[in-house]
Amino acid sequence: MAMSGFEGFEKRLELRFCGDDPVTADNNLGLRLLGFESLEQVLNAVQCTVVSAVANQYFDAYVLSESSLFVYPTKIIIKTCGTTQLLKSIRPLIHHACNLGLTLCSCRYTRGSFIFPKAQPFPHTSFKEEVIYLEETLPTDLCYRKASVMPSKTTTHSWHVFTASDQSHLIPNDMYTLEVCMTELDRVLARKFFQPPGGTKSGDIAGKEMTKITGIGDINPRAMICDFAFDPCGYSMNGVHNDRYSTIHVTPEDGFSYASFECVGSIFDDDIEHLVGSLRKAVQVFRPATLSVSTTCASHEVWPRVAHALEPLGLKCRSCAADEFPAAGSVVFQTFTARRK
Repeated sequence: MAMSGFEGFEKRLELRFCGDDPVTADNNLGLRLLGFESLEQVLNAVQCTVVSAVANQYFDAYVLSESSLFVYPTKIIIKTCGTTQLLKSIRPLIHHACNLGLTLCSCRYTRGSFIFPKAQPFPHTSFKEEVIYLEETLPTDLCYRKASVMPSKTTTHSWHVFTASDQSHLIPNDMYTLEVCMTELDRVLARKFFQPPGGTKSGDIAGKEMTKITGIGDINPRAMICDFAFDPCGYSMNGVHNDRYSTIHVTPEDGFSYASFECVGSIFDDDIEHLVGSLRKAVQVFRPATLSVSTTCASHEVWPRVAHALEPLGLKCRSCAADEFPAAGSVVFQTFTARRK
């Protein structure tokens, strides 16, 4: 293991807002009315920038210098890696949302176990510090709160969850979120996420080439993809399909290689089996020796399908933990390792 390197494991923050102000009903745009300068202010607090963007009628998707940002009319999701200070986005987001007549009604913060925890700045120096910061920052009416660390038999993978909600948003909806963290990537496949020395291609052009040659473009052929390649290595993409997003981020350096895949869906989707195919394709792009999957859902319709998707790839489920959270519903955390391990 390298003594130091880029932190691939992301921090993920999901904030949901509500309100009856007429401005939020303007073409039902809500938070999408936030100007780019306002978003830049938020991202400056986090210490990252926008490198590419795409939008459709449902939401805006931004590729960041460190991962992704998704803006819906009443929901914002920020996912950042490295040494970003993600939780510092909460106060400015609450402020800007208030100017649109929106108030925060629920919060969900999740992350895995950092590869380089000692490199993390405040308030991410420990999960305890993160929880204290969240408790002090969130409005008091988000009084239904819970924090938990979900363990596994794999020492490098554990799952940290904090949720908070007001009274009116305790019951989760039908959507699910799948968060996949992969380590010890296949070295040959990881090399595809390096740019050639002395290359002159832009991040956009190089990103499109990586999407094609790695098979990422085949994970969900229906999605519009916004991708970006970093110099000398690394890759990010957001997939946009109707009101659903997917996202992939890659840190390919040997010794601390990491890739993540995240997608959302509904338990009422006619093609929920599409989830199995997408998950299987995403993992095949990287062939990790170890991975974890966190499934957040109101029901238990989704998580049993995870093992069904991964076991044919030679991955064995080593641990499974479950817990219930206000507003989020059930969180099931599974870890897998290659059978050769």
